[in-house]
Amino acid sequence: VDVQVYPQRARLVDAHRVALDDGQIITAAHILVATGGRPFVPDIEGAELGVTSNEVFHLSAVPKRVLVVGGGFIASEFASIFNGLGAVVTLAYRGDAILRGFDREATAHVASAMQARGVTVLTGCDVTKLQKTATGVQALFATDVGLEADLVLFATGRVPNSQDLGLEALGVGLGAGGEVLVDGFSQTSIPSIFAVGDVTDRVSLTPVAIREGHAFADTIFLGKSRQMDYENIPSAIFTQPEMGTVGLTEEQAIKRGDIAIYSTQFRPMRSMFAGQDEKVLFKLVVCATSDKVLGCHIVGPQAGEMIQLVAIAVKMGATKAQFDSTVAVHPTMSEELVTLRKPTRILPKSQ
Repeated sequence: VDVQVYPQRARLVDAHRVALDDGQIITAAHILVATGGRPFVPDIEGAELGVTSNEVFHLSAVPKRVLVVGGGFIASEFASIFNGLGAVVTLAYRGDAILRGFDREATAHVASAMQARGVTVLTGCDVTKLQKTATGVQALFATDVGLEADLVLFATGRVPNSQDLGLEALGVGLGAGGEVLVDGFSQTSIPSIFAVGDVTDRVSLTPVAIREGHAFADTIFLGKSRQMDYENIPSAIFTQPEMGTVGLTEEQAIKRGDIAIYSTQFRPMRSMFAGQDEKVLFKLVVCATSDKVLGCHIVGPQAGEMIQLVAIAVKMGATKAQFDSTVAVHPTMSEELVTLRKPTRILPKSQ
């Protein structure tokens, strides 16, 4: 494929032309905006004393004391990374539980395991100010309590890179957070302009952006009209321990109908041999009427690898009976997925 790369900034001139910084004008039948996103930095006093996930990779040494501000997967992953590197890590999140939006039983398991590994998790904790001290950076909380660290990492979300592209001047619709508004075919309010990836703030995952790009290419260049399917997208959170998830959480599923929960926590054989106490979690969320597996949530070593395979079955609409009819591979952790016979609990639809 003949692809020309222009390593410079660009701005849309009209529906078919893009102006480069060096003055060149590029003309195209279709324009695809895929400028991604960037870390959000909270508007607090002393914010310049902190770093984001962009700058953290350029550290010359591992700081001794790290304060991670945030509670999403980026914050939780970096808390685990620095903890694994030997730093004293505190994770401060203003919400009531980390990893909001994921299955609460699974995230509680992750949080507990992170704390057991030495990460201090502070919830309901809002950082309001940073100030320089003789020995580090002092973070002040809304409760007037302070915490000193050698590094403060902001992992408080991301914002779309939609500014200074000329989009608003052309009439391309933007959302309240600056996200480019698109339809199911990733088409904006200007028919020749499309957008995919984090700049649209739909599902901000790299594999999703790639699939959105594939759907765009199929539709525009191959004549195969195709929309991205956002149902049952698997994902992994690379904390220690890992979490893999696909489909509905228990909290989401119970709003749709009666459900059966199959959940187990146990010490895998590898942990017992190593003298470790950490447990893994396997959980299936099942529709009580159709027996369809609506969601799967795994916490433990290689959870990301396992959830990729489980996602195929969930995407195909597999039932719990079909899971049960599959012969287990022994001894493995994942054999629990096909040997969970008795529901942990059966819950009626919430009103």
